[in-house]
Amino acid sequence: MYIHRALENAKERCRASRFALAMDDCIIIGAGPAGLTAAIYLARYHLRIHMFDSGSSRAAMIPCTHNHAGFPEGISGKALLSRMHDQARRYGAHCTPRRVTAIHPENGHFRVVTDEAEYRTRTVLLATGVVNHRPRKLLPEVHDPALERGLIRYCPVCDGYEVTDKRVGVIGTSDHGMREALFLRGFTRDVTLIAPDAAHDLDPQCAKALDEAGVARIDGPCGGWAIEGEQIALDTANGRMRFDSVYPAMGSRIRSELAVSAGAKADPSGCLEVDDHQRTSVPGLFAAGDVVKGLDQISHAMGEAGVAATTIRNLLNEQSPIRR
Repeated sequence: MYIHRALENAKERCRASRFALAMDDCIIIGAGPAGLTAAIYLARYHLRIHMFDSGSSRAAMIPCTHNHAGFPEGISGKALLSRMHDQARRYGAHCTPRRVTAIHPENGHFRVVTDEAEYRTRTVLLATGVVNHRPRKLLPEVHDPALERGLIRYCPVCDGYEVTDKRVGVIGTSDHGMREALFLRGFTRDVTLIAPDAAHDLDPQCAKALDEAGVARIDGPCGGWAIEGEQIALDTANGRMRFDSVYPAMGSRIRSELAVSAGAKADPSGCLEVDDHQRTSVPGLFAAGDVVKGLDQISHAMGEAGVAATTIRNLLNEQSPIRR
């Protein structure tokens, strides 16, 4: 029995090895709105593709988006991604839950390394997105249910409408915190900017803009986060405060390391630099979605992915005409 099992395992490893060494037309890294849109396009172009995902799409965290066209009642991020996965599978595009650890350009193609195998591909599309920075003392057992209830929010472009005339706190400081507080001031008069760690770091111009807009300023540190009734509460230098919603405005980590390690250019924040066709500085390596500088919105990511996928198809057709 043990010999039979060993032989079967060896055969499976051999099959996996042959499969991994076959040349794909495109490998998509990331299965958020950008990656899934690209997969749908490329599969419908009759191209051989692989899509890998580590399972941490920021879109999956959205409780309900109301500004994505076509869903007048709103739709959750998980439901939207599920529909997109279903659509991709209709055309033969499947997502493998696997983490990509490296991209190596090699003689006009790429070697993509995952935590289990290596794959060869003619092109790569990176759609790995970003990770929001959270306040240090905001524990998951408070953060996650608060996010689900709209007590914690990360995207005023997406959901500023939902806090119209409500009491809103913004965790942040400096220019970034100021800009988010002023943006939210367009939805409600009751906006408070709270420094995340200690005293505010605001230059005179930032302070003046906040004062003119009627945005209150409170020093940190923040702590003691809790859901209290229908509000989110936290401790500040001015004592305990409660809000209908709180927006952490502390920036994000751009997940561009794979492309940068492969030689792609990025700006100082880590956003990948691309041209009008989503091409990075590495030939054959494309990027779309939040990993690229631009409006961090589902609709924008999907548009970029459509452009990237069509450019990939045309590039491959120039190299070897696509025929049925």
